[in-house]
Amino acid sequence: MTNQFEMLARWTAWANERMYQACAGLSSDEYFLARACAFGSIHHTLNHLLATDRIWLGRLSGEGHAIPALDFVVCDDFDSLRTERRAEDERLARIVGAVARNDLNADVNYTSMDGTPQRKPLGLVLSHLFLHHAHHRGQVHALLSQTPVAPPALDVTYFPLG
Repeated sequence: MTNQFEMLARWTAWANERMYQACAGLSSDEYFLARACAFGSIHHTLNHLLATDRIWLGRLSGEGHAIPALDFVVCDDFDSLRTERRAEDERLARIVGAVARNDLNADVNYTSMDGTPQRKPLGLVLSHLFLHHAHHRGQVHALLSQTPVAPPALDVTYFPLG
Protein backbone atom coordinates (compact mmCIF):
# COMPACT_ATOMS: atom_id res chain seq x y z
CA MET A 1 0.00 0.00 0.00
CA THR A 2 1.44 3.38 -0.97
CA ASN A 3 -0.54 5.97 0.93
CA GLN A 4 -3.92 6.12 2.59
CA PHE A 5 -5.58 8.24 -0.09
CA GLU A 6 -4.42 5.95 -2.91
CA MET A 7 -5.86 3.00 -1.00
CA LEU A 8 -9.11 4.91 -0.45
CA ALA A 9 -9.30 5.67 -4.18
CA ARG A 10 -8.94 1.96 -4.98
CA TRP A 11 -11.51 1.06 -2.31
CA THR A 12 -13.91 3.68 -3.66
CA ALA A 13 -13.66 2.27 -7.19
CA TRP A 14 -14.15 -1.27 -5.84
CA ALA A 15 -17.14 -0.27 -3.70
CA ASN A 16 -18.68 1.72 -6.53
CA GLU A 17 -18.35 -1.23 -8.89
CA ARG A 18 -19.97 -3.56 -6.34
CA MET A 19 -22.80 -1.07 -5.85
CA TYR A 20 -23.35 -0.76 -9.59
CA GLN A 21 -23.28 -4.56 -9.96
CA ALA A 22 -26.06 -4.78 -7.40
CA CYS A 23 -28.05 -1.99 -9.05
CA ALA A 24 -27.72 -3.75 -12.42
CA GLY A 25 -29.95 -6.46 -10.94
CA LEU A 26 -32.81 -4.02 -10.38
CA SER A 27 -35.67 -3.56 -12.80
CA SER A 28 -35.77 -0.12 -14.37
CA ASP A 29 -38.89 0.62 -12.31
CA GLU A 30 -37.12 -0.22 -9.01
CA TYR A 31 -33.97 1.68 -10.00
CA PHE A 32 -35.80 4.91 -10.90
CA LEU A 33 -38.57 4.58 -8.29
CA ALA A 34 -39.19 7.77 -6.32
CA ARG A 35 -38.07 7.10 -2.76
CA ALA A 36 -37.85 9.05 0.48
CA CYS A 37 -34.19 10.02 0.27
CA ALA A 38 -32.11 13.13 -0.28
CA PHE A 39 -32.00 12.87 -4.08
CA GLY A 40 -35.27 11.06 -4.67
CA SER A 41 -34.14 7.74 -6.17
CA ILE A 42 -31.26 5.31 -6.41
CA HIS A 43 -30.38 6.71 -9.84
CA HIS A 44 -30.33 10.31 -8.70
CA THR A 45 -28.24 9.48 -5.62
CA LEU A 46 -25.62 7.73 -7.77
CA ASN A 47 -25.84 10.61 -10.23
CA HIS A 48 -25.17 13.09 -7.40
CA LEU A 49 -21.96 11.25 -6.52
CA LEU A 50 -20.75 11.50 -10.11
CA ALA A 51 -21.69 15.19 -10.34
CA THR A 52 -19.89 16.07 -7.11
CA ASP A 53 -16.80 14.10 -8.12
CA ARG A 54 -16.69 16.08 -11.34
CA ILE A 55 -16.96 19.30 -9.35
CA TRP A 56 -14.20 18.38 -6.88
CA LEU A 57 -11.86 16.71 -9.35
CA GLY A 58 -12.27 19.71 -11.63
CA ARG A 59 -11.27 21.98 -8.76
CA LEU A 60 -8.22 19.83 -8.06
CA SER A 61 -7.09 19.29 -11.65
CA GLY A 62 -8.24 22.48 -13.32
CA GLU A 63 -10.03 20.30 -15.87
CA GLY A 64 -13.69 19.82 -15.30
CA HIS A 65 -17.21 19.60 -16.56
CA ALA A 66 -19.74 22.37 -16.10
CA ILE A 67 -21.89 21.15 -13.22
CA PRO A 68 -24.34 23.93 -12.27
CA ALA A 69 -25.99 22.23 -9.27
CA LEU A 70 -25.51 19.33 -6.87
CA ASP A 71 -28.60 17.61 -8.28
CA PHE A 72 -27.54 18.13 -11.91
CA VAL A 73 -28.36 15.06 -14.00
CA VAL A 74 -25.12 13.94 -15.65
CA CYS A 75 -26.63 10.79 -17.19
CA ASP A 76 -30.25 9.84 -17.74
CA ASP A 77 -29.70 6.08 -17.85
CA PHE A 78 -27.96 3.41 -15.78
CA ASP A 79 -25.49 2.17 -18.42
CA SER A 80 -24.15 5.64 -19.23
CA LEU A 81 -23.92 6.51 -15.55
CA ARG A 82 -21.97 3.32 -14.85
CA THR A 83 -19.56 4.01 -17.73
CA GLU A 84 -18.99 7.58 -16.55
CA ARG A 85 -18.58 6.40 -12.92
CA ARG A 86 -15.78 4.03 -13.96
CA ALA A 87 -14.03 6.82 -15.88
CA GLU A 88 -14.33 9.20 -12.93
CA ASP A 89 -12.97 6.56 -10.54
CA GLU A 90 -9.93 6.18 -12.82
CA ARG A 91 -9.52 9.96 -12.89
CA LEU A 92 -9.73 10.08 -9.09
CA ALA A 93 -7.02 7.43 -8.80
CA ARG A 94 -4.73 9.36 -11.19
CA ILE A 95 -5.20 12.64 -9.33
CA VAL A 96 -4.68 11.07 -5.91
CA GLY A 97 -1.68 9.10 -7.21
CA ALA A 98 0.01 12.34 -8.22
CA VAL A 99 -0.29 13.86 -4.74
CA ALA A 100 2.88 13.87 -2.67
CA ARG A 101 2.50 13.48 1.08
CA ASN A 102 3.89 16.99 1.68
CA ASP A 103 1.17 18.41 -0.63
CA LEU A 104 -1.62 17.43 1.76
CA ASN A 105 -1.27 20.64 3.78
CA ALA A 106 -1.26 22.85 0.68
CA ASP A 107 -4.33 25.01 0.24
CA VAL A 108 -6.91 24.36 -2.44
CA ASN A 109 -8.57 27.58 -3.54
CA TYR A 110 -11.97 27.23 -5.15
CA THR A 111 -15.38 28.81 -5.45
CA SER A 112 -18.24 27.00 -3.72
CA MET A 113 -21.49 26.24 -5.52
CA ASP A 114 -23.03 29.38 -4.00
CA GLY A 115 -20.21 31.54 -5.37
CA THR A 116 -18.24 31.96 -2.13
CA PRO A 117 -14.44 31.84 -2.39
CA GLN A 118 -13.04 29.00 -0.27
CA ARG A 119 -9.63 27.76 0.85
CA LYS A 120 -9.13 24.33 2.39
CA PRO A 121 -6.11 22.04 2.86
CA LEU A 122 -5.83 19.36 0.18
CA GLY A 123 -5.86 16.58 2.80
CA LEU A 124 -9.19 17.85 4.12
CA VAL A 125 -10.64 18.08 0.60
CA LEU A 126 -9.59 14.50 -0.18
CA SER A 127 -10.96 13.29 3.16
CA HIS A 128 -14.26 14.99 2.37
CA LEU A 129 -14.38 13.37 -1.06
CA PHE A 130 -14.02 9.84 0.33
CA LEU A 131 -16.35 10.44 3.29
CA HIS A 132 -18.94 11.91 0.92
CA HIS A 133 -18.75 8.75 -1.18
CA ALA A 134 -19.19 6.48 1.82
CA HIS A 135 -22.12 8.58 3.04
CA HIS A 136 -24.08 8.41 -0.21
CA ARG A 137 -23.14 4.81 -0.96
CA GLY A 138 -24.60 4.08 2.46
CA GLN A 139 -27.81 5.76 1.37
CA VAL A 140 -27.94 3.63 -1.79
CA HIS A 141 -27.18 0.57 0.34
CA ALA A 142 -30.18 1.37 2.54
CA LEU A 143 -32.36 1.97 -0.53
CA LEU A 144 -31.30 -1.37 -2.00
CA SER A 145 -32.49 -3.06 1.20
CA GLN A 146 -36.00 -1.94 0.18
CA THR A 147 -35.74 -3.84 -3.12
CA PRO A 148 -35.48 -7.49 -4.15
CA VAL A 149 -31.71 -7.03 -4.64
CA ALA A 150 -29.49 -7.61 -1.61
CA PRO A 151 -27.09 -4.75 -0.88
CA PRO A 152 -23.43 -5.76 -1.25
CA ALA A 153 -20.83 -5.72 1.52
CA LEU A 154 -18.86 -2.51 0.99
CA ASP A 155 -16.87 -2.09 4.19
CA VAL A 156 -13.19 -1.44 3.65
CA THR A 157 -12.48 -4.57 5.70
CA TYR A 158 -13.90 -6.62 2.79
CA PHE A 159 -11.74 -4.81 0.22
CA PRO A 160 -8.94 -7.01 -1.13
CA LEU A 161 -5.72 -5.08 -0.54
CA GLY A 162 -3.55 -7.23 -2.82
